[in-house]
Amino acid sequence: MILLLFIKTVLAFSLFCCCFHLWTLASNCWWKSLDSKKPNFIVILADDIGWGDLGANWPEPATNTPYLDKMASEGLRFVDFHSAASTCSPSRASLLTGRLGIRNGVTHNFAVTSIGGLPLNETTLADVLKQSGYRTGLIGKWHLGHHDRYHPNNRGFDYYYGIPYSNDMGCTDQPGRDIPPCLPCPTHLAAQRRSEGASCYSRLALPLLENHVIVEQPVTLSSLPARYVRKATDFIKDANARGQPFFLYVALAHMHVPLSVLAASSSQSVYAENLREMDDMVEQIRAEAYRSEDSNTLIWFTGDNGPWTEKCQFAGSVGPFTGSWQTSQGGSAAKRTTWEGGHRVPSVVYWPGTSPRNVTISSLLSVLDIFPTLLSLARAALPLDRRFDGRDISEVLFGCSQLGHRILYHPNSGAAGTFGVIEAVRVGRYKAFYTTGGALACNGTVGPERHHEPPLLFNLDQDPQERQPLDSSGEEYLKVLPEVLEAMVSLDVEVRSDNVSSADYSQRDWAVLCCNPEHAVCRCDETELSGPFHVH
Repeated sequence: MILLLFIKTVLAFSLFCCCFHLWTLASNCWWKSLDSKKPNFIVILADDIGWGDLGANWPEPATNTPYLDKMASEGLRFVDFHSAASTCSPSRASLLTGRLGIRNGVTHNFAVTSIGGLPLNETTLADVLKQSGYRTGLIGKWHLGHHDRYHPNNRGFDYYYGIPYSNDMGCTDQPGRDIPPCLPCPTHLAAQRRSEGASCYSRLALPLLENHVIVEQPVTLSSLPARYVRKATDFIKDANARGQPFFLYVALAHMHVPLSVLAASSSQSVYAENLREMDDMVEQIRAEAYRSEDSNTLIWFTGDNGPWTEKCQFAGSVGPFTGSWQTSQGGSAAKRTTWEGGHRVPSVVYWPGTSPRNVTISSLLSVLDIFPTLLSLARAALPLDRRFDGRDISEVLFGCSQLGHRILYHPNSGAAGTFGVIEAVRVGRYKAFYTTGGALACNGTVGPERHHEPPLLFNLDQDPQERQPLDSSGEEYLKVLPEVLEAMVSLDVEVRSDNVSSADYSQRDWAVLCCNPEHAVCRCDETELSGPFHVH
C-alpha cells in the first residue's frame, strides 16, 4: 500500500509539473502576442546561397560566417527550411505574397526587357505592413518587374535602393568573378555586339536605382556592398527617428555571380572571401538595429535557392544534400532543380529577448511562412480573397511550438518539366518526385528529364543525399504513397477554386532601364542623377 501510494504521488506530481510547464509556455506566448509595441522586421535574403555555406550548419573545413553563426547561437536555426522555388523571381514573389507561383503567377524569371512583373492584383507583405503603420524599405535586388507599375515603390515600399534584377543581367566597368568571365561594358556603339561567349548580358549596363531615379549605370559592383549597408542603416535610423515600426527587406547580391570580392587570401577561396563579406554586411545591419538596448527587432536571414553549381568554384555548398541519384546520371542537383540542394536553404531568426537562445528547429518550414508570420506579429490581417501556402509560425519563434508543415510543394524551376508545375512534394520526412532532371553542372553535363509513375520516393531522414529511392513494391513505399497522391490531388482542387493570378512575361526593347539613351550603355554616374529614361 505504501509503495502504491508513493507511485501515485510521484505520478500526480509529474502531471502537475507537466501541466504547469505547458501553462507557463502558453502564458508566455499569450503575453508576447499581446505586446503593445509592434516589432520591427528585417528580412535578409541571400542570393544563390547553399545550405552548407552557413558555418552553423556545415562548419567544414572552416566557417566563413562567424557573425551569422553567433546569431544562430543566440537565436533559432532552422535546418529543414525551404525556398518556395529554386530560381530568383518565383522565390521572391512567394516570399512577398506567401503563395506559390501556381497561385501568384510568377513561375520563372523576368528579363531586362520585361514589361510585366509580379501581378498587380497580388498583395505584397510591404503593402499590408505599410497599411498597418510600418515604414517599408527595400535594399538590393528586386527582380519582380522594373517597368512602370511593377516598380518597388508601387508595390508597398516607401524606399528603394538597389538593382532591378540579377547582377549578371547587365555589364559593368569592373566585372566581378564569374565563369565564363564577364566582359566590361563596351565604350562605344560599335562594340555592343561583342557579347558572344560572355556570361553576363553586355548590351546594357547594370543600373543602380534610388526609388525611381537611376543614380549609376553601369553600377560599380565592388562598392555596392558598402553602399547597401549604408543605405540599410540610414533607413533604420530614419524609421527610428520617425518613431515608426519598420519593415526592411535586404535582398543581397551575394552569393550570386559575378562575385564582388575579386582576390582570394592565402588561406581562403574567392567564394569564401565573398561569404565573409556577406557575413560582415549582416553584422553591420544587425548592430545598427540593436544600437538601442530596448530594440524590438526580428531579423530573419535566409536564401532564395541553392547554389548555382555550373559556376564551379564560384558556387556554394549544398552540405549533405547532394542529390546523388540525379548527379550519378549527370547534371547538378542544386539551383533550378527540385532536389534538396536546390530548395533547402540556411535560415536563422535572431530576436533577443523574445525568441529562445541557441535552439535548432528541425520542423519542415518555408520562406512561404514569412508572410503570414510577420503579419501575425504585426497584428495585421491576411487578405481574405485568396489562399496562402505559408503558415503562421509565430509560436515557433516564441519557443512555444515546433509545429511545421506536413506537406510542402516544390515547383519545377527550369531543370525539368514545365515552369511552376508541382511535380515534387514533401510529405513529412518523405520526398516524392513525378519528374526529375538535373541543371547544368560544372562538368558541362545536364541530367535528362525523366517522368516517374509511380513517383520516386526518398526517406530523407535515412537518406538526405537522395541516393536511393524506396522500393516501389515495399511496405514503407506503399504506406506513404496514398498520402502523396492525396496531397497532389488536394492541391489541384484547391488551386482551381482559388483567386489565381497570371504574370505578363512579354518583352519589349523599350522596357529596358537606361539613364541616358544617347550613350552606348547608358553611361552615367551618381553626380548626374539622370532620370529613368528608356531606350527606344
